[in-house]
Amino acid sequence: MTLFLDHPEWYILGPLFGITVAAMYAVSNKPLGATGFYAQLTDMILGRPMKEAWRLWYLLGVMLGGSAAAWIGGDSGPVSYYGKMGELLPIQALIPILFIGGLLMGIGARFAGGCTSGHALCGTSTLSPASIVSTIVFFGVAVIVTFILHAITGGAL
Repeated sequence: MTLFLDHPEWYILGPLFGITVAAMYAVSNKPLGATGFYAQLTDMILGRPMKEAWRLWYLLGVMLGGSAAAWIGGDSGPVSYYGKMGELLPIQALIPILFIGGLLMGIGARFAGGCTSGHALCGTSTLSPASIVSTIVFFGVAVIVTFILHAITGGAL
């Protein structure tokens, strides 16, 4: 028997995210975004001074927290399931698609001044016009791409 039979409901996680974002602003007056730790990790690797070294602890916490949740949930190893795309494509095709997609997401996040979660959670909570527009564009493009993939694959994706 697992500790978590299913994921927590949206009405529990939503307020927890909101409290976390508000607490981060209250404690450090900084946004809690996921791409900030990549910049700090890059600075550390290149030997440059890190402006916000605490973000590396955030990265470590995300990795350890995810690993602990998987272990508590009974998962024994890395997950290689990617929904319908993983069912339809062989791993040899899936790896470059995921790599290129991740690379494009990273480049886009740097151009946009933050990642989707940073803009949607932190930027919109501070009523940043750029974050509100970015979030609308992120969701709009996701819906359009979903419809296109659905049409191209005959409903398989």
